[in-house]
Amino acid sequence: MTEDKSTRYHRLRRRADLGGTTVAGALLLLFSITGAAALVRAVFQWITSRTLPAMIEAPVLVLLLAATTFVLLHLVEFPFSWYQGFFLEHRYGLSRQSGARWLADHVKASSVGFALMLGGATFVFATIRWFGEAWWLVSAIGFAVAMIGLVRLAPVLLLPLFYRFKPLDRPALASRLLSLAAEARTEVGGVFEWVLSGHTRKANAALAGIGQSRRILLSDTLLSDYSDDEIEVVLAHELAHHVHRDIWRGVAVQTAVLFGGFFVASRVLNVAVGPLGLQGPADPAALPLLMLAGGSWSFAVLPVVNWISRAQERAADRYALRATRNPDAFVSAMKRLSQQNLAEERPSPLVRLLFYSHPPIGERIDAARAFTET
Repeated sequence: MTEDKSTRYHRLRRRADLGGTTVAGALLLLFSITGAAALVRAVFQWITSRTLPAMIEAPVLVLLLAATTFVLLHLVEFPFSWYQGFFLEHRYGLSRQSGARWLADHVKASSVGFALMLGGATFVFATIRWFGEAWWLVSAIGFAVAMIGLVRLAPVLLLPLFYRFKPLDRPALASRLLSLAAEARTEVGGVFEWVLSGHTRKANAALAGIGQSRRILLSDTLLSDYSDDEIEVVLAHELAHHVHRDIWRGVAVQTAVLFGGFFVASRVLNVAVGPLGLQGPADPAALPLLMLAGGSWSFAVLPVVNWISRAQERAADRYALRATRNPDAFVSAMKRLSQQNLAEERPSPLVRLLFYSHPPIGERIDAARAFTET
C-alpha cells in the first residue's frame, strides 16, 4: 500500500521518537548494570571527600551524578531530536527555523530540563535519606506539587523563553472569545497573539494556565488563515477543557502515574542494591536505575493515559459544537488544520491505541458531521 505524505511523516516521527527512547533506556540500563555509575560516583566521591565539608558532600554527589547522566542522555538522544525536530520538519515543509535558531531553542529547552533534573534528583535522594522506606511516597507528592506549579507558571515563565506573545490586535475577535469564556464562567487574563510563524507553518491555539495565569493564545499562523468562526470553534474546544476541569483531571492522572512510577522504582531499588554493588538506597549511583524504572512504568501505562485523554478530547469537541452551534466551521477548521499541520487523518487502530492522545482528525470530522444530522 502506498503511504500518503502525512502517514509517512508521522511514521518517521514515531520511529525517531521510539529510537531515542530505546537508546536512552539502553544507556540507563548499561550505566547501571555494568557498574559504570558506581565507578563514576566513586571518582566523584574521591574528589569531594578531599575538597568539601562532609555535610554537603552527599547532595553535591547527587548533583554530579545527575549532571553526568543528563549529559550522557543528551548526547545519545541528540541525533534523534535533530532528525525529528529539524530535519523532518524541513523535509516536509513545516519548519521555518534556521539550524542556528533550532539549536538555540534546543539549548534553552535542554537548560530547563537540566535544571529540573538537578532539582528533582536532589529532592529524591534527600527523601531517601530522610524518610527511609516511605521515600517514594514523599517524592511522588513533591513531584505532583511541582507539576501543578509548572502548569500554573508555564504561560508566564516558560513559554516566553521560546515564543513572543502580544495582546491580540483584533478587538472584535478578542471580544467574541472573551464573551465565549464568560458564558462558560471561565476567567481569562486576556487574549494574546502567539508569534509562531518564525518557528513553523503549523497553526495552534491554547487556553493555557490555571487561575490568574490563564490566557487565550492564538498563533499568528491561525489568525492569518482562519475565519473568526473557525477560530471561535477551535477556542471553544480549548475552553471545554477548563469547563470540564480536564486540567485537574490530567494532573490527577499524571499524579497517579507518578505514584506508580515511584513505587515501582522503590521496589527495583530494594532488589538491586546488593547485586549492583550500591552503597545503599541513597547511593547517587542508583539514579540511572531509578530513572529507567520510572520511565519504563510511564511508557507501559501510556496507552491507558492516551485512552483517557482521547475521551476528554471527544467531550471537548462535543462541547465546542454545542457552544457554537456551528459544525460547518468545526469541520472546515479541522480540514484546514489537517492540511496545514500535516495530520494523519486515519491511522491504524494499533497506532491510534499506542500513540494518539487525541482522536484522529478523520474521526473528529465524522463526529461533527454526525452532530449536524442530530
